[in-house]
Amino acid sequence: MAVLNEEQEMLRSMARDWATNESPISEFRKVRAAGEPKAYNADSYAMMAKMGWAGIIIPEAHGGSDFGFLSAGLVVEELGKTLTASPLVVSTIVASAIVLGGSDQQKAKWLPKLASGETVATLAVDEGPHYDPSAIETNVSDGKLTGKKAFVHEAHGADLFLVAAKDGLYLVAKDDGVSLATRKLTDQRSHADVSFNGAAAEKLEGGGVSLLDDVLDRARVLSAAEMLGMAQAVFDTTLDYLTQRVQFNQVLATFQALQHRMADLFADLAQMRSAVEAGLQAVDGGFGVARAATIAKAEANRVLNVISNQGIQLHGGIGMTDEYDVGFYLKRARVLEASWGSTSYLRNRFALLSGY
Repeated sequence: MAVLNEEQEMLRSMARDWATNESPISEFRKVRAAGEPKAYNADSYAMMAKMGWAGIIIPEAHGGSDFGFLSAGLVVEELGKTLTASPLVVSTIVASAIVLGGSDQQKAKWLPKLASGETVATLAVDEGPHYDPSAIETNVSDGKLTGKKAFVHEAHGADLFLVAAKDGLYLVAKDDGVSLATRKLTDQRSHADVSFNGAAAEKLEGGGVSLLDDVLDRARVLSAAEMLGMAQAVFDTTLDYLTQRVQFNQVLATFQALQHRMADLFADLAQMRSAVEAGLQAVDGGFGVARAATIAKAEANRVLNVISNQGIQLHGGIGMTDEYDVGFYLKRARVLEASWGSTSYLRNRFALLSGY
């Protein structure tokens, strides 16, 4: 477990208290029942921004706190535990891209708005049914961007898109030339296919040729932090269920076979935490980011897949009913596992980074 300073301990405690008291999973049920395309509570996100969470990685000069990615990960992990629906992760990713590659003018224009929550942003990369950032056909001519992006997270609530084109990353405001087609995925969050037809675009000129990879690595570690919170919640919920449920006149937790399963999951969870925190710290330290981010997301994919499956199995068939929350975690898990790199994609990437 990462060693936290006093400010980070306070931040994690505040995030945990807020998520538990103000955004329990019952709030996700309300968002789901409302059926609105943006699929999150705008008032809740405004409160997150007011508490400074939208600006954690943004420099103080632009209205943020510059606490770094480990601090952002602490907040995202706590929100993941209660399946809090918000654009915090994708807005933070876009903010990091502007910090890395934006001009002084772009930073001054967008970062304060992102930090305050006034602007919501998201990342648009994929163009096909599977994650493949090398297969990009979107192009820009005379400052006008044209192309189609698939499975864009939080697209309905976004005011600003960070779009991957053939020659780099572009900022595109949701205005003329931008249209959305809703995609309903199993997690019941906001996803859309986005079409850009001659939309006005500003290129991020800085950051070098690796800018897209650098931004995607940050997407991987923050998504992994959310997945860590989800895995912890499923483990805790399942353990609580096993200590209460009686079968054959015995509490389920007394069966040795089930104890072995939970012990294995506990070990997996500890390994996942180590990988995710290492990824977040690598981003803050600026060393070995690509490998650490790849490992973090790959391990998050593996462990959350196992824990979400076992959570259902150990609850029995009732685990997939709407009465119990554990099924919601499995559905969200499957979407996040496919985002920013599946396990097979990330294993191949790690091999390439390692020179194999």
